[in-house]
Amino acid sequence: MSADAAAVVRKLAKRPLLSRLFASGRQPLKLVAVPRDHVQGERQRGEAILAGRFVLGNESVSLTDLDFAHLGVDSPIGRELQGFSWLRDLAAAASREKGARVAEALAGRWLLSHGTRVDDAWRPDLWGERILYWMAYAPYILSSRDAGYRSALLNTMVRGARHLDANAEKALPGLPRITAWAGSVAAGMLIQGGVSRVARGESGLARALSTAQFEDGGLISRTPYEQVRLVDRLQLLRATYSAAKQSLPESIEAAIAAALAALHGVTMGDGALSSWQGGNPGDAARLHALVEGCGIRARPLRQARGWGYHRMSALGTVLVIDAAPPPPAKMAPRGCASTLAFELSDGAQRLVVNCGGPAPLPTSLPEELTEALRSTAAHSTLVLSDTNSTAILTDGSLGKGVEDVSVDRSEDNDCSRLEATHDGYARAFGLVHKRSLMLGNDGKELRGADQMLPKGRRKIKDAAPYAIRFHLAPGVEPTLTADGMGAILRSPGAPPWNFRCRGANLGIEESLVIDGRGQPVPTTHLVIQGEVAAIGGDVAWQFRRSS
Repeated sequence: MSADAAAVVRKLAKRPLLSRLFASGRQPLKLVAVPRDHVQGERQRGEAILAGRFVLGNESVSLTDLDFAHLGVDSPIGRELQGFSWLRDLAAAASREKGARVAEALAGRWLLSHGTRVDDAWRPDLWGERILYWMAYAPYILSSRDAGYRSALLNTMVRGARHLDANAEKALPGLPRITAWAGSVAAGMLIQGGVSRVARGESGLARALSTAQFEDGGLISRTPYEQVRLVDRLQLLRATYSAAKQSLPESIEAAIAAALAALHGVTMGDGALSSWQGGNPGDAARLHALVEGCGIRARPLRQARGWGYHRMSALGTVLVIDAAPPPPAKMAPRGCASTLAFELSDGAQRLVVNCGGPAPLPTSLPEELTEALRSTAAHSTLVLSDTNSTAILTDGSLGKGVEDVSVDRSEDNDCSRLEATHDGYARAFGLVHKRSLMLGNDGKELRGADQMLPKGRRKIKDAAPYAIRFHLAPGVEPTLTADGMGAILRSPGAPPWNFRCRGANLGIEESLVIDGRGQPVPTTHLVIQGEVAAIGGDVAWQFRRSS
């Protein structure tokens, strides 16, 4: 054990501190079993932890003198460290003996900062996550020969489990409450004497899932990066049942399968996420490791009536469309006005994307830019009169706009078709936006049309300007054709694609996207611009692979 770790353990072993840590004064209980986390961690991040740095996105903190109390739980990097999910990455880079020296020193510091009192770090969702990972990586945090340290950690875990029993239902609705109840169930399964809390925990988890998850498996927050974490939490809970030699309830098994199918539905050809609700592609390798480690298989969800992200695919061409209203504010306080936007990829090459956002990574982007990334203009869809399809208010919340989205989908021997209409512009302009998409079964052609159709009593007096944007992935180089009605899209990872439009003017303008590290990357976008009268109008366009 390093001198640093030994100093922490000696301090923990002092009787006054241990007396405070032992809520009941009894000897610590034991874990009945240790679940196996089947998801492979990220070795590079683990090696950074061994070297004394914790890295998240474009930020890092030194672990040499880390003070968990000063770190807090409000920042992304603080939440990640407090939840202990990094134990997975440490285990990928170090043997049990080597990794335990680092893990026990950090766990000891957490106990010194938070083990003696209930504070922000005892938030129910953080305790749920912490218990899931402490149990899965118990060999890394409970290998010390110091009985005082082991007793402090185990008894604090017991207190955390009791805290969850009383407070899991108070966690925020959605993923936080699911995580809290998952931790409560896991504690009941594997902490000696906790069997009595399992039934109550399972009941709480069932309630949390029913209020946070659509029937099709997607979260009501409609946030892909949260969907990743949902699948992760449930697969860790599944491993807990396996370790305890207990049968997983059918409802939880079904929830995992449905959640995984919904997650598959928003991945692109490169295996990373499409960018919705302020998120970005993330890390394809990390996502692949999670999917492989789940232990179950699920086909991508194609017709997501609740989750809202419809998927069309043909011979390597993938299209993901947002065909639903924005999520409710209580589930996604930073929701986006992205209805009827889409992303398109050819194999591993992304072609059309949304600008995305930095979540859940730390960011140094100006607040003005992060707010702009939530706008309709930051997504590959139509914008009428430079107005968001759903209003983004000055306090950051979503206001009035899209309330109803109708979807009609069909398949035949030649192509897949989707028609979707939203009412986001009906109240202000007396027009609804209808987007029609047709993907050929050979994957070589995507035909689209954007129509603005009159609806309701309100009419625009003269005409309103509109813009239809197609944000291009970094590395995709557009060249306008001589007639100004098309563009050739060249990229390093796919054959050239030809774009054509009719009914309006085409231009190329600068844009940016947020990459998987949460950083802005300059790119360009195609823009079709024109004006529409009160009687409506339409624009047809086409993407076609040249070979």
